[in-house]
Amino acid sequence: MKVLHLVGGQLNAGAALGTYTLHSALRNAGIDSRILTNSRPIVDDNTIAYIARTPTQKARNLFRRQLDSMPLWFYKNAVSPDFSTGFFGFDFTKTQEFREANVIHLHWINTGLVNVKHLARVDKPIVWTLRDMWPMTGGCHYSIDCENYKASCGSCWQLGRSGEHDLSRWILRRKIRYVPRRTIIVGISDWLSQRAKDSAIFANFDVRTIHNNINVDEFFPVDKQVARTLLGLTTGKKIVLVGAQDLKSHLKGFDKFLAAVKMLDPKDYFLAFFGRLDEETIRPLGFEYKNYGFLHDSISLRLLYSAADVFVGPSITEAFGKTIAESMACGTPVVCFDATGPKDIVDHQKNGYLARPFEAEDIANGIRWIMSSDYPTLCDNARSKVETTFDSRIIGGKYKELYEELVR
Repeated sequence: MKVLHLVGGQLNAGAALGTYTLHSALRNAGIDSRILTNSRPIVDDNTIAYIARTPTQKARNLFRRQLDSMPLWFYKNAVSPDFSTGFFGFDFTKTQEFREANVIHLHWINTGLVNVKHLARVDKPIVWTLRDMWPMTGGCHYSIDCENYKASCGSCWQLGRSGEHDLSRWILRRKIRYVPRRTIIVGISDWLSQRAKDSAIFANFDVRTIHNNINVDEFFPVDKQVARTLLGLTTGKKIVLVGAQDLKSHLKGFDKFLAAVKMLDPKDYFLAFFGRLDEETIRPLGFEYKNYGFLHDSISLRLLYSAADVFVGPSITEAFGKTIAESMACGTPVVCFDATGPKDIVDHQKNGYLARPFEAEDIANGIRWIMSSDYPTLCDNARSKVETTFDSRIIGGKYKELYEELVR
C-alpha cells in the first residue's frame, strides 16, 4: 500500500513535524508512506518530495503563497493574521507521487501548497487529518467564539465584518463544492472532531477521531537533577515551565498564565520558558526565570520538560496540545484548562490538573495541587498515559487500519 501525505509548513515544527513523525511510524509499520511538502529541505530522506528545492521552485512557491494571501489585501480592517484562502497551490495531481499512491492523506495544506479546486480531481480515497479548524471554515484557522462556520460564514469578524457576502462565504462555498464527499475526516481531538460534525461542510461526512502522535522514544523522562545540570539550572525552587512557538499568540492564553503566577510566591517558584517571549512581561513579576528561546531539537526539549516540576499549557483554543503530551511523556505533570484539545490528554488529578475554563486562579491552584500531591505517582501516570494512548506506533496502527479499510 502506498500513501501520499500532503503537508505545508516546515517539517521541524508544528503540524508538519507531527506529520513527519506519523510518516516515520507508518514506514516502520510496513506502509509505503511518502510526503509531498513545500517545506525547505530539512530532512535528507528520499521518501520526501520537496516542491521547493531549487531556486526556481522556491520562487514559484513564494509566488503561490503571495497569490494565496492577496485577496486579504482588500480587507484593510482584518484583525487576524491566521487566515488562508486555499485559492492557489501546487498541482499535486500531476506528480508521480500522486499517480503511484493508493491513498491521499491531507494534513495542514496551507501556505500555498494546495488549491482546494484540485481536490475535485482526486479519484482515490482521501483522508484529511484536521490539525486546526481551517478545513471547515471560511478561511480562519480558529473561529474562536464565532459559529458562522456551522451555516454559511459571511460577516466575518476576523475580516473586519465587511458584509454578509464577504471572502469567508466565498471560501466556504468553494470548499463545499470541491472537497469530495467520500473524504474521511479525522480530528486530532474529540473537540476538533465535534466542530467538524457541527460544520456546514462536513456535517454529512464520515468524521472520526485519531489523536495526534508522540514519539515516546524521543520524549522520555531524564533524571531531574541531571537535566537541570545540563541546562544550567541551579535553583532549589520548584520549576514551572511554559512554552509554545509563539507565546504572544492570543490563542495560547499567556495572559492567563501571567495572572496565575502573580498568585504564587516568588520565593518558592522559578519560571522557565521556551518559544517566542517578550521578556518585558516577565521581569515585573519578581520571579527568577530563564528563557531558552526556540528549541528545534527533541533533545533540548526533552531535557527542559524533564527538568521542570510542572508544565503549564494555558491555551484558550488548542486543536490537540502537543507540548502538553510531550511534557507528560517526559514524566512531568501538566496544568491546563478543561477545554478544547487538551482535555483529551490530561486526566484530572491523575496525571495533571484540569483547571476551570478560563480561570487564572485555578491555574495557580493546579500548580499548588501538583506540588502538594503524590508527585512520583503523578509523574508515572503522565508517562503511562502517553505511552498507552498517543505513542506513534499506536496512532500509526490506527491509520494503517483506516487505510486498509479504504482500499479493501
